[in-house]
Amino acid sequence: MAVEFKDYYTVLGVPRTATDAEIKKAFRTLARKYHPDVAKDKTTAEEKFKEINEANEVLSDPEKRRKYDELGANWNHPERAAQPQGGFNGGFEDGSEFHFDGTGFSDFFEQFFGSRGRRSGGFGRTRGNDWGDEVAQHGQDIEGDILVTLDEVMHGSSRTIRLQRTDPRTGQSTVQTLRVKVPPGVREGQLIRLAGKGQEGLGGGEPGNLYLRVKFAQHPDFRVRGADLYHDLELAPWEAVLGATVHIRTLDGTVSLKVPPDTVAEKQFRLRGKGLPSGDGARGDLYAMVSIEVPSQLTTEQKNLWEQLAAKSSFNPRKTS
Repeated sequence: MAVEFKDYYTVLGVPRTATDAEIKKAFRTLARKYHPDVAKDKTTAEEKFKEINEANEVLSDPEKRRKYDELGANWNHPERAAQPQGGFNGGFEDGSEFHFDGTGFSDFFEQFFGSRGRRSGGFGRTRGNDWGDEVAQHGQDIEGDILVTLDEVMHGSSRTIRLQRTDPRTGQSTVQTLRVKVPPGVREGQLIRLAGKGQEGLGGGEPGNLYLRVKFAQHPDFRVRGADLYHDLELAPWEAVLGATVHIRTLDGTVSLKVPPDTVAEKQFRLRGKGLPSGDGARGDLYAMVSIEVPSQLTTEQKNLWEQLAAKSSFNPRKTS
């Protein structure tokens, strides 16, 4: 099956020489625009959001980006580009292939960067015993990735995926539609098991299982650490000095936070119970991490006011004693 090449740099709108900071900024800008929670056309936005997440998944990871960049010489040679760079290629020892649809990742990602492959169990061919009788063998397990949003982590969901299997002997493909239940509180890297949905057994053996490894869709506003969320709280200099009441978006809606006077950069504000489910009905916390942003464009009047402040202030951030 031909694999369509994905130009992740074009998806994010950055040059191939983009720095990590430029990639992060491009992702956050696009993710905020197309996040299903804020977009008007949710169906179109959902697909675009997945595409943006996939591009960021590769380009923000140094090892994945290195492997991806090495494919550059193969862009005009589909027969070469379609071959994975080492590891499992989406097939079994008997040559059969499988492809996922609806997991949130493209077939290109699954082939080159996903966990798709066979797991323990089964040998992919029939054996006989000392009497020449066929011995039943358990079918091989197969594994893929599934992209899960933080909203799904919060509330759970029921997803539909399609699994296409190709028989190398006949070249015929069959497509099976499967329902996947994503439980609330699912963790990154957790395996969701679909019993009996792997490779068929041989000689009357039981079929293998399908395992979907959870990967969190990156959120433009939150970073995940266990059940806790971390949010960058950007303050203007006067808000940090004088104090302010700011509004912070959480997974439950918007909350107000009172920032006290003389707040310094990197200070953390803890919002209890505003993180992800942590088990037994409890939830993690949301940490707002302060950064102080300086205006990049000033009017003449504003610049004069800053100059007056500089002239009257005795504050020296470089003073050590």
